[in-house]
Amino acid sequence: MKRGGRDSDHNSSEEGTAEKSKKLRTTNEHSQTCDWGNLLQDIILQVFKYLPLLDRAHASQVCRNWNQVFHMPDLWRCFEFELNQPATSYLKATHPELIKQIIKRHSNHLQYVSFKVDSSKESAEAACDILSQLVNCSLKTLGLISTARPSFMDLPKSHFISALTVVFVNSKSLSSLKIDDTPVDDPSLKVLVANNSDTLKLLKMSSCPHVSPAGILCVADQCHGLRELALNYHLLSDELLLALSSEKHVRLEHLRIDVVSENPGQTHFHTIQKSSWDAFIRHSPKVNLVMYFFLYEEEFDPFFRYEIPATHLYFGRSVSKDVLGRVGMTCPRLVELVVCANGLRPLDEELIRIAERCKNLSAIGLGECEVSCSAFVEFVKMCGGRLSQLSIMEEVLIPDQKYSLEQIHWEVSKHLGRVWFPDMMPTW
Repeated sequence: MKRGGRDSDHNSSEEGTAEKSKKLRTTNEHSQTCDWGNLLQDIILQVFKYLPLLDRAHASQVCRNWNQVFHMPDLWRCFEFELNQPATSYLKATHPELIKQIIKRHSNHLQYVSFKVDSSKESAEAACDILSQLVNCSLKTLGLISTARPSFMDLPKSHFISALTVVFVNSKSLSSLKIDDTPVDDPSLKVLVANNSDTLKLLKMSSCPHVSPAGILCVADQCHGLRELALNYHLLSDELLLALSSEKHVRLEHLRIDVVSENPGQTHFHTIQKSSWDAFIRHSPKVNLVMYFFLYEEEFDPFFRYEIPATHLYFGRSVSKDVLGRVGMTCPRLVELVVCANGLRPLDEELIRIAERCKNLSAIGLGECEVSCSAFVEFVKMCGGRLSQLSIMEEVLIPDQKYSLEQIHWEVSKHLGRVWFPDMMPTW
């Protein structure tokens, strides 16, 4: 009897344990199914920020909690409008109905906005229509990005300026403005300055043909907090450099200049005085001066005739040995050099001169050029481990009596202190 009682108690205990395990398992399963809906809104917000707009809209329909996150102001501070025509572009486009909802419910939350448009006039017009409706928002950054020309340049100038002025007048706190390849003009820049002079820190406006040197000078004179500036060479002047060097102006961190010629022999390039460059570099000794050259050989005559404070040079077209030789003599601050093409005359002396005089050079790229293996090894030996980027096509290197292509890999790697191989041309 006692044994039977113990067995009965034991069975009851097992049944109780099993029942508790079942309840616990049911509770865990229930809690797991509810976890996604009960996630903290801050966590959902961070996930939503990485989702494309359409996916974000679909996710907002999952539950009430997610829908509340979808309408939180923090989610709409940063937004990119993608405007493309399906018939002419393979890129995704922001759905028109979603754009309407954004303008209606979230336009006053927008702060960091960019527009990515294809080459069609219709897409650029759609961007302007959206801009003209942003009357209740205070943007901090605005970027107009054309994935292919002409886009904004196809619009009537008055239509574009009217839409852009809405943002300039209502924002009051713009700090970053990227308006490359647009018909912006001097009067609209004056409106920008009148409303945002205390906050503007970055201005990129390359290929803006309606802006004059006086227009960009107005910006430099009034926007003393400007730290980054990108423009075409025809807007660069001695007066502009002196304005950027005034005691009122903060030290510039980046100055990018595009030197572009579309028609050989038809573009006149003025000369900037050495004294203006000297004043500029005294005021901003750590500035990165980036220059992109898209010129024909006969158009380089005004450049590199005396010392300039360039730190990054990119030559997008063929450049002569003479010009590269002058680079070595006049650009002691050079940090990066990229040469897309040169011709069939070896650049041995020019590279050695650059290594001797450009003590800060840390990156170089050579495309359709020729350099003897011996000269290239000597160049790397002189620069040493400071060459963090060394991109040289294998076809550039010409074997000589001292080094073959097989040997140069080991020799260059030894002087760099790391394994290095020349770049290979794809075979497809």
